[in-house]
Order: sequence, then structure tokens, then C-alpha cells
Amino acid sequence: MRINRKRRCPVQPKTAIFPGSFDPITNGHLDIIQRASRVFGRVIVAIGHNPEKTEVFTADERIAMIRDLTANAPNVEVEAYEGLTVDFARKVQADVIVRGIRDTIDLRDELQAANTNRLVGDVETVFLMASEQFALTSSTFIKQIVAMGGEESGRLSALVPTEVLNRLRDKVAGA
Repeated sequence: MRINRKRRCPVQPKTAIFPGSFDPITNGHLDIIQRASRVFGRVIVAIGHNPEKTEVFTADERIAMIRDLTANAPNVEVEAYEGLTVDFARKVQADVIVRGIRDTIDLRDELQAANTNRLVGDVETVFLMASEQFALTSSTFIKQIVAMGGEESGRLSALVPTEVLNRLRDKVAGA
């Protein structure tokens, strides 16, 4: 394949979607959102439903939390969606899908999804490496720690915003 260097496209702000379940949103997610918002003109945090996960927060609760946490970023929006991520990307006219990569296992899985999304939906994926302090952060593990009463050490506040941790604690206690 040859690249045509004579043809120039005007630079336009790109729209990116950052899909995930965000149940709960972590400081690692927020780091990726912040970094993506510096690269892309518009970032849509796309809250999807993963049938393989048991959700603690409703989609509306996650939308509200993420909107509160990203209120100071005018180019960040939050929406829930059903179905395939590539269909949502098409619907909002996204140029790229942003994915955070924590380790080589994430990379392997995300490469497969990225290739599928490009072939099926004609949407590119951009990978942002997780910042070192968030490389081992997992919403699933955070939920398990809170459910087992392990959040009392205060160490989870480095991984999850305090207001999210409080809401998670309330949800788990009420279950």
C-alpha cells in the first residue's frame, strides 16, 4: 500500500469514545479520561453493559458519578449505550475508540477487539498505557475488597475517588 503524501486533510478535532462498564469508576479510568481529553477534541465516556459482569451501580448512577467527577472537563461527555461498541461509535460519529492498557494480558485481549472493531466497524482504536500507580487497578477487585470489609485500611482511596468508595460501601452494606 502506498501513502499519498500530496493529499492533505485539514486537522479537525477528533471524537473519541472510551467504552467500559465503569462499575465502579476508578482513578485509573479517570486518568485515561483526563489524558484522552487532552488529545481529542471530544471524549465520550461510553457506559456499556457487560453480560459477564454483575453490576453494582445502575447505568444512571454511573452516569451521575462520572459526570460529577469530570465536570471540570468541558470536552468530556458521558452516555450509556446498549449493544455493540462499534454501533455506538458510528451513532456518535466517533473517530476512534480509546482503551487503557494495564499489562500484556490487557494488550492481547484489546488487540483482538481492536482488530475486530476495525474490520467490522471501520473504527480505529488508540491505546493509552495505564499510569504506573494504576497498572494493577481493577473495578472487580475493588468491589470484592469492599464486599469483604477490606476498605477500612484507607488504601483504596488511592485507587477510587472517595465519593465513589462511599457510595460503593453504602451499596454493599445495603445488599
